[in-house]
Amino acid sequence: MSSIHQPPSPPILYSFESPNELSEKLAAFIVKAQKEAVDKKGRFTVALSGGSLPKQLNKLIDNPAVKWDKWQVFFADERCVPLDHEDSNYNLCRKELFSKVPIPKQNIHSIDVSLLDDLEELTDAYEKALISEFAQKDSARFPVFDLILLGIGPDGHTCSLFPEHPLLTEEDRWVEYIEDSPKPPPKRITLTFPVLNHALRIAFVAAGEGKADILSTIIDNPEVGLPASRVRPSHPGQVYWYVDNAASAKVKYQRSEFKL
Repeated sequence: MSSIHQPPSPPILYSFESPNELSEKLAAFIVKAQKEAVDKKGRFTVALSGGSLPKQLNKLIDNPAVKWDKWQVFFADERCVPLDHEDSNYNLCRKELFSKVPIPKQNIHSIDVSLLDDLEELTDAYEKALISEFAQKDSARFPVFDLILLGIGPDGHTCSLFPEHPLLTEEDRWVEYIEDSPKPPPKRITLTFPVLNHALRIAFVAAGEGKADILSTIIDNPEVGLPASRVRPSHPGQVYWYVDNAASAKVKYQRSEFKL
């Protein structure tokens, strides 16, 4: 049966006792995804977001199974600020992760800060960086990331895809910019839904009781149409939720027993 006609797989929800256990299991999942990708094609393509996510990747540090030289890291979204700015997702990932592991600098694909005054050019340049990594290698209409790691905002946004924003309907571009983010800073670039929904694996990561209400809406009531609910990769892609019990306290959706 053609994958085009197969509906997206239902999400898999893993809920753990503590944020520490969540981080341990998430690291094991990432290492397995890395191994499968490197065995198949010699590299591991990953997109990261900001927020609390980089800190939750701390179990990758000093982990001998992580082959950092095989990683190609992009950003699921980025704030259009200098790379050393406190709002920069690159800077956050550098502080929490990259500065503590032996990843080659050229394997981290940050925005071109010389183009901060021209968001159209900046977006085009980032899209070209993606094209140069993915074209011919994973040839499809859109890039096929091995893994995209995402967080969720209190309004159900993910990446810089905000509720009821016109960007939610983008169908062609790989990367798009936004100048009116409801959350500061206003200028950002983001991967689009077509890119998210072509990934092999998407892992949402959320911890703490502050996420309980929005997590319930995203998972139990996808018909509300919040951006995070719209992340449903086409077959054979899969969405995973890595959350702690505090975050999932109000979720009715069935939890799965963790297994790799």
